[in-house]
Amino acid sequence: MPDVVVIGSGGAGLAAALAAHAAGASVTLATKLGVASCNTAKAQGGIQAAVGPDDDVETHLADVIASSHDTADPALARRLVEDGPAAVAWLEGLGVAFTREADGALRLARCGGATRRRLLQVGDRTGHAIASALRAAVESADGIEVLDHARLVALEPGRATVERGGERIALDHGAIVLAAGGRCKRVAEETGELSTNGDGATGEVAELAVALGCAERDHDSLQRHPTGAAWPPPLAGYAVPETTRAYGALLRNGRGERFVDELAPRDVVAEAILRECAEGRGAETPDGRPAVLLDCSPVDPADADISLPYMLRRYRKAGIDPLAEPIHVHPVLHYQNGGLVIDPDGATTVPGVWAAGEITGGVHGRNRMMGNSLLDCCVYGRRAGRAAAEAVA
Repeated sequence: MPDVVVIGSGGAGLAAALAAHAAGASVTLATKLGVASCNTAKAQGGIQAAVGPDDDVETHLADVIASSHDTADPALARRLVEDGPAAVAWLEGLGVAFTREADGALRLARCGGATRRRLLQVGDRTGHAIASALRAAVESADGIEVLDHARLVALEPGRATVERGGERIALDHGAIVLAAGGRCKRVAEETGELSTNGDGATGEVAELAVALGCAERDHDSLQRHPTGAAWPPPLAGYAVPETTRAYGALLRNGRGERFVDELAPRDVVAEAILRECAEGRGAETPDGRPAVLLDCSPVDPADADISLPYMLRRYRKAGIDPLAEPIHVHPVLHYQNGGLVIDPDGATTVPGVWAAGEITGGVHGRNRMMGNSLLDCCVYGRRAGRAAAEAVA
């Protein structure tokens, strides 16, 4: 019987498993799909942390609270930003090579809602780099068992039952960390919208937790990424990184007019795009769907080569050069803001159950800043894993 069971193999689950293991616990990590299948790996833009010379955790905290429109839990948001620099150092220790300038300084960008440049990047594959490093550390750890293709089907005090290859496996444990992400993929399928999420984002783990007695908050709050690719069809649902706007890209309506501060909080930008389309000022895609235009021509090609190479490759493969012609974008389902109620150590309202990452609510309130989801995974994954292991000990 493991000391700690972790459900989910995204950034939060992997970080929780590593932290619990480092605290001396035996760990079993169960994940519904393959261990490499997670939304963390799809995150492109970067991770926020107050590491710049003109930045500090109080400024980061103020930006989080303001971007949430005063709906974030102040204690959770404070813990997020205070642990940020240490989380970045931890990731670097695991081999994550953040992009640096020619002088060796970290390359930092300012993202939506931020008043400082604090977004660290690994090109535009930051989530992939972080997930890969965490997964490698888990796979090399003696004392962490990984069960892939093991779907959680029942949750009881001290027992999690997973289904794997038609067999039901009871995982008795001293503590459990739920880190199975959100439900945006399922919601998109129900509503007919597009989503940036992978197939595993279906939300049943949170439902099992609520049935067990875990409180939740802001259940209705789902975030839309403002610039989902609307054309061409092969890119449907792809999130054009917010870093395009950090490096100068402009949003224009069908008349060529700018209509919003491109670096306003995400919900403000998404709502402005939807309003332009609803009021007839959008720029329809060639097949007649609503969109606006993202003008990337102001982006310095050198910046694009360093920080947007994946985006450039995807569009150019589809026959479009984003630096030479505007691209059609429209908001797309992206992130679950609400979720299980936790304390600053990731404990839910049910004894013996911790949670971390997108499955939780309160850290970001009803609107999350870009770059804070990867930070959330690392900070709260580590805190929940460590607290769960200490509780068992």
